Amino acid sequence: MTKIALPLVLGLGLTIGLAQVQDAHADSTGCGLGTTVWKGESGVGPQVLAVTTNGTSGNQTFGITSGTLGCEQNATIASVEVRNLTVANLDNLATDMARGEGETLTSLAVAMQVEPQDQPVLFATFQQNFTRIFPSEDTSAEDVLVAMREVMTENETLVRYVEV
Repeated sequence: MTKIALPLVLGLGLTIGLAQVQDAHADSTGCGLGTTVWKGESGVGPQVLAVTTNGTSGNQTFGITSGTLGCEQNATIASVEVRNLTVANLDNLATDMARGEGETLTSLAVAMQVEPQDQPVLFATFQQNFTRIFPSEDTSAEDVLVAMREVMTENETLVRYVEV
């Protein structure tokens, strides 16, 4: 029984992991040579190859410092959890921000470590600045992260939650 259960569990874990990779936004591979080489490709295979190339060839530092290989020198640095949540749930996040409430918005607040008493301020601020955070239907997750940071920096309650 154990001989059957272990491969089954491992296979299920791999399937869930691959599904999460496929659900992620197109920029989930970051920047670097791999991202440049496999640009425009979709699916798990090209994403794995791009990430592997980016991670093993040590070219992201060069790309970031030179502003090449798809890297932006002024990109926003956000926690992995906040970035992943934003990328994977961009549409739901937009809906929740427009309403000023919702599960995805609450999850984002928790990922940002916004204290419960300050969450209503965050929700109202994001709702009031919705068109600034999501200026168009094709706004990227990176643009949303930058705009959220700017909006939060302007609020005396929320500024302390902005990552430096």
